[in-house]
Amino acid sequence: MAVPRIVELAPGIRIGPGLPPVVIAGPCMAESMEVCRRVADVAVGVCSRLGLPYVFKASFDKANRTSGAACRGPGIDEGLRLLADIRDEFRVPVLTDIHEASQAAVVAAVVEVLQIPAFLCRQTDLLEAAGRTGKPVNIKKGQFMAPEDMANAVRKVEQTGNSRVLLTERGTCFGYHNLVVDMRSLVIMADLGVPVVFDATHSVQLPGGHGGSSGGQRQFVAPLVRAAAAVGVQGLFLEAHPDPAAALSDGANSLSLTELPDVLRAFKGIHDHVSAH
Repeated sequence: MAVPRIVELAPGIRIGPGLPPVVIAGPCMAESMEVCRRVADVAVGVCSRLGLPYVFKASFDKANRTSGAACRGPGIDEGLRLLADIRDEFRVPVLTDIHEASQAAVVAAVVEVLQIPAFLCRQTDLLEAAGRTGKPVNIKKGQFMAPEDMANAVRKVEQTGNSRVLLTERGTCFGYHNLVVDMRSLVIMADLGVPVVFDATHSVQLPGGHGGSSGGQRQFVAPLVRAAAAVGVQGLFLEAHPDPAAALSDGANSLSLTELPDVLRAFKGIHDHVSAH
């Protein structure tokens, strides 16, 4: 049984055992500067009060939308400008997804953490390109993957000489249009020797549940956050939006900003209790 290593995500922000859990939160899509600024403002304030390290996240391109007609986001150029502005204004590190190996170096020049989407977690060229940047790489566990099989994805990054890897649980396919979270996976992936993050909002997604888009059951986000904190994770991933019903991506499973403080407060309380025993 390996003990998860400590990974530096940005100067002054580390993730791993014995440290305050890291919060990775933001809107699903970098749909506008106004939305990103409102989410960052609330998240920075709440995390500061609770003593939780914070990383802002948003995607510049949602390349795996259910329908080809769905909005994909601002694109790489405008998206990276927006992320850089958020980083500079709020003095926080930022995280975003890459979908192609050619994007790795360009995106790494702007953001602190690269993320590999769940559907792409086996893509060797993508993982290796992310690893070669030297930036921390957050690999989402595929909805189709056994947790122990994520060892291969970790090794693909590590073989580039980059050991700054973390894994994120986001649910597993269970029949059509449904995901479930096996809390054992949090322990199994931690045994691979890397920090583990729990993605509470994607875990309640109903993939393709609305035909042309995914649905979600956000009422289960808070209970799953509490459960993951009790199991013991090093980080929490959340998507939040000022008005989830109007979000251009993943609104059905995103938290409202008004819900964020209570969810994070409960997460920290349980995490602290478990860590002390």
